[in-house]
Amino acid sequence: MADQIIICRCEDVTKEEIQKLIADGAHTLDEIKRLTRCGMGPCQGRTCQPLIAREVAAATGQKMAEIKLPTFRPPVIPLKLGALAGGGEKDA
Repeated sequence: MADQIIICRCEDVTKEEIQKLIADGAHTLDEIKRLTRCGMGPCQGRTCQPLIAREVAAATGQKMAEIKLPTFRPPVIPLKLGALAGGGEKDA
């Protein structure tokens, strides 16, 4: 049952899936992000990235400080599309 714990709620990825990816050779957060979309949901990894980093550290023997953070691309906070489009009040 412990392996069925949801690590990434946004993308519905379990601890078992993360552990399998690590066992198959995905040892960075970026690799796991690309394979599972963890960190690409509404929370932008604020919830799942530390949990995944802990799993990587435990499986590889690395310290948490040695785990490289994934690549972040703007915007790093959730934005409404209107903020990006730059429309004025008359355009609404």
